[in-house]
Amino acid sequence: MKRLSALLLSAALLGTPWAGAAGGPPAVSAASAILVDAGSGRVLYEKDAHTPRLIASTTKLLTALVAAESVTDLQRTVTVQREDTLAEGSSMYLKVGEEVTVEALLYGLLLQSGNDAALALARICAGDVDAFVARMNEKARALGMADSHFANPDGLDAEGHYSTAADMAKLAIACMDNELVAKITATRSITLGTRTFVNHNKLLAQYEGCVGMKTGYTQAAGRTLVSAARREGQLLVCVTLNDPDDWRDHASLFNYGFGTYPRQLLAAPNQVLGAVAVEGALVPLVPVRTVDEVWYPLAEGEEVQWALTLPDRVSAPVAADVPAGALTFFLEGEPVGETRLAFCASVCRDAAGEAGLWERLLELLPG
Repeated sequence: MKRLSALLLSAALLGTPWAGAAGGPPAVSAASAILVDAGSGRVLYEKDAHTPRLIASTTKLLTALVAAESVTDLQRTVTVQREDTLAEGSSMYLKVGEEVTVEALLYGLLLQSGNDAALALARICAGDVDAFVARMNEKARALGMADSHFANPDGLDAEGHYSTAADMAKLAIACMDNELVAKITATRSITLGTRTFVNHNKLLAQYEGCVGMKTGYTQAAGRTLVSAARREGQLLVCVTLNDPDDWRDHASLFNYGFGTYPRQLLAAPNQVLGAVAVEGALVPLVPVRTVDEVWYPLAEGEEVQWALTLPDRVSAPVAADVPAGALTFFLEGEPVGETRLAFCASVCRDAAGEAGLWERLLELLPG
């Protein structure tokens, strides 16, 4: 395989120039904050994003994700036990002995922020709270939340219960990738059985494009908020911890992100980029096409470079759609995206689809 030197990305791949938003990022009141482009993982803004802090009920995003990955029947009916009702703080007001669906518990968890719903889901999914919390920590490690540890499923202040803005952004992206969790956090209100749940996230009504996620508060943690917004196909996630002005800060950060770092199309599927020489065929070249769509958020003036990884030549026969290499994109020397490359067409070993004369003669010779 031969790797060609990086070249400036052509206008045909990148598209037309655009004008970015003027000015720098907004000032925010949060002790910790981060804004991330979910599609690429690029951090668009951060403030003390790696300091462990209390996270209050934003914990319930992880509770919901673990529960959603554990249950298969949302209409399963469960009986509320006394231990489900022992948590302090916010509640969906479960009563011992009543029957409730798993679906209602999940909505009660994320919209009503029910600590009782968190305990009930933990028991249902893992047998007891301790076993469920162990699953939460396993999931956190799998998501790369290296600076986080969880001690309960409800988010009440506890020793050994903490996360960072950066880690919570990773969790937010995972939750948006989970169809059920994303659907629930985007719901403004819903009635299930005799209960009506109303989402506490004011951004759903106040910010155009907001698609959810979760609020939190304790006196020690302050106001915590994880939110997500989508505009023109671009999804941003924002996290603030200990933020007295979180609604305004999230709106300002979303405006900054969408205005300053709109996503750009770097590659579309089925773009013919060139050709590779073919040996043993009458056709001298086989064209190569892109396979994947690649987007990346870019600020005004940022230049993306690219490099092709392709063989110098291939031997016939060549089959269409077989992997041929890769087109990798770079920003300031760091890879930011890649599309696979594939051959556009099949090439036979000669015009008749058979081996050439000398090849056939060589095949007849004794080994």
